[in-house]
Amino acid sequence: MADGVLRGCHVLVVEDEFMLAEDLSLELADAGAVVIGPAQTLERAIELLARPDALDVAVLDVNLQGKPVYPVADALFERKVPFVFTTGYDASILPARFRSVDCCSKPIDMGRLLEALQTAIVTARAV
Repeated sequence: MADGVLRGCHVLVVEDEFMLAEDLSLELADAGAVVIGPAQTLERAIELLARPDALDVAVLDVNLQGKPVYPVADALFERKVPFVFTTGYDASILPARFRSVDCCSKPIDMGRLLEALQTAIVTARAV
């Protein structure tokens, strides 16, 4: 991963597994990101979206305590904020509108996730 791509970026973390949410937050902070969250419920994620902080990118667990994260993904998509999904399921479960979004399988390979976030940010900036 190119050094510094996440430095200073506000990254929303939406993950319902406490330990994984903590690990993601620490890894992202180590990469220089400003972590927003983590949100462990759909409701909390929506609350965080309402904050005035500008988001640069997000990591979204597809399934939050049995609820799909798609309302958050739709809101980010409308705001043109790039995001990456994480899931323990096959990526084919994603609705067609999200098939172009990168999806990292669980258990998460942090190097792969950081690369996916970098690609999402660079692609969004190029548009």
